[in-house]
Amino acid sequence: MKRTAHPPLSHAGLEALASYEHWLREREDLASESIRNYLSDLRHFIAWYETGREAQANNSFTPQGITTPALTRYRTYLQTVQRQKPASVNRSLISLKRYFGWVFQQHVIPYDPSVAVKLVGQEESAPRHLDDQEEQALVAAVTKVGTLRDRVLIVLLLHTGLRAREICRLQHDQVKLGKRSGFLEIIGKRNKYREVPLNATARKVLEEYLPTLPPDAVYLFPSGKTRDALSERALGYIVKKYASSAKLPDVSPHDLRHRFGYRMAESVPLHRLAQIMGHDSLDTTKLYIQGTKHDLQQAVESIAWT
Repeated sequence: MKRTAHPPLSHAGLEALASYEHWLREREDLASESIRNYLSDLRHFIAWYETGREAQANNSFTPQGITTPALTRYRTYLQTVQRQKPASVNRSLISLKRYFGWVFQQHVIPYDPSVAVKLVGQEESAPRHLDDQEEQALVAAVTKVGTLRDRVLIVLLLHTGLRAREICRLQHDQVKLGKRSGFLEIIGKRNKYREVPLNATARKVLEEYLPTLPPDAVYLFPSGKTRDALSERALGYIVKKYASSAKLPDVSPHDLRHRFGYRMAESVPLHRLAQIMGHDSLDTTKLYIQGTKHDLQQAVESIAWT
């Protein structure tokens, strides 16, 4: 069941949402997309609470009225009525845990009802990624009809595994090129610094691209309109445009990061790959050595009798 984009809330519910939004935007260092997700998850919980048997007599949401059983019933609702996948259910629960942790810290509630709520179990699945033919088709499309900037973006995503935010905010002085080596100075999640090496393919396109930038350019990939950093939304549009031209459905910048992770995992020790990709835990990096559904299907087909 698909959930409503903006379910209506009571005045009290809207006030609670607005108060939390103000905190997230003014006091937390979060990407706009993360804030939208947190607020959307909270809005849907409030709407569920106010329209169901959970609400108080006045039918309005208050943080003080939420109990642990109410949160566990919402978890069941997401699983059985909404039929959401474990990852989606857990995202909602994590958003609610963040919210109730905040209202507890603000001394709005005497205890945090979300602490005892467990996430649902899920089988870790390998991230989607492009295969060899799809990668070749994407590169061919951007090479044939794309601008130099767009071609460099696609190549760097495929050969460095940068996150969308990292490549969008990459500055000119973060690129270090030598005769036979090079690297990017990256400030990643939680302001962690790492150096991402550049292979010959990445160095070649950068050597072609860098001289075309204005002398006073700050960002490596400035927006054509504002000259500020390219937005993540614009990057997504660029990738989608050339993927569509290559007849590849639903390709995102993160899929190109996954492509890099898979290819590197074939020959690079996981602890080194984690360092390159900026993973805090090897558990994240291990996903790149797990088979996709297609991989597993091919494996069992190899012993079929027909």
